[in-house]
Amino acid sequence: MQINRSKRLGKTLEEIEEGDSLSLTESIEDSQLLLYLGLTNDANPLYIQHDYAQDTEYQRPIVPSVMLMGIITSAISKHLPGPGSHVVNFSVNFIEPVYHYETLTFEFEVIKVDKMKDVVTISVEAVNVEDSRVLDAVVMVQPPAKKVSDELE
Repeated sequence: MQINRSKRLGKTLEEIEEGDSLSLTESIEDSQLLLYLGLTNDANPLYIQHDYAQDTEYQRPIVPSVMLMGIITSAISKHLPGPGSHVVNFSVNFIEPVYHYETLTFEFEVIKVDKMKDVVTISVEAVNVEDSRVLDAVVMVQPPAKKVSDELE
């Protein structure tokens, strides 16, 4: 099944420069948490049970780490480099827990363009509304390739 969508692709390797950046603010809502937990069949009580979480060091339910990684990969797929890109390596440090209903600001910056390996390296930092850093990540991304048909036009 092929869905006819716009042929807009993200930036190619030649169009990306070190220093390119993106800022994205996301709020973690119940609907997102429930979708994640339903899709993955993840019933970790630390993510959903207030009475359980209350007896842990976190004191209340936290957001699954994979959801935060999903926000990052989604931003890469949608914005930088954009549609057609592919994450080939992902390294992340979770510094502070993220709680339900928090709002996070993610800062993305291209720190390396490697034309030999056909990848860009993007650093990501996320902070909460108190400006506390909650995660750092380094993501290697293969940008969309220029299609042969584009070269013929």
